[in-house]
Amino acid sequence: MKSITAMRIVSLIPSYPLNEYLLVLNPHEELRNKIKKVKQEFYNSYQAQTALGGKPHITLAKFTQRSMVEERIISRIKPVAMGYHPIKVELKDYASFPSHTIFINVTTKMPIKNLVKEIKTASQLLMKLDKDNKPHFIDEPHVTIARKLQPWQFEKGWLEYSHREFTGRFIADSMLLLKRPVGEKAYQILHRFEFQNLPVNTRQGMLFE
Repeated sequence: MKSITAMRIVSLIPSYPLNEYLLVLNPHEELRNKIKKVKQEFYNSYQAQTALGGKPHITLAKFTQRSMVEERIISRIKPVAMGYHPIKVELKDYASFPSHTIFINVTTKMPIKNLVKEIKTASQLLMKLDKDNKPHFIDEPHVTIARKLQPWQFEKGWLEYSHREFTGRFIADSMLLLKRPVGEKAYQILHRFEFQNLPVNTRQGMLFE
């Protein structure tokens, strides 16, 4: 009898869909278009489908979670952004994760790494769905050109791109939280966090207004 009652209760609990989330730094449009051109050229040469996917960005964190937790996650990340300063991001040439990914190197890593540490401290428990779905925080900031490459694509691509040059820079004055339902391709912007460089007491006052 108890088990039947428990089953009825469970059946009444709403099923919240799973979503995939990305927290990213977003280059300005001119730089995004420059990177898109590189990605298209890579695809034309090596037929790597992943070179065509998504808008160029620097990933800070990625995780899978249910929609019902979104507002709590946003409320944890917001004070981190409010207290952080705009970041000057310098891009220089190419690097790789052997033997599967080629990317544009970020030379100004430390401010981004420090930001990721603050985000991790503030929100990693809320970002964790279960023991098999833990958040991933980026420890090597980069802009992906192509990933999940086949061995021949990586070997030939890296032989070329290890000798190519790239320069670019932008001021990251915010970060974006992107969202897509599991199984779908396109991300949508869920929230924009402005970097305001505010002192702790000011941030706390604004959060509790």
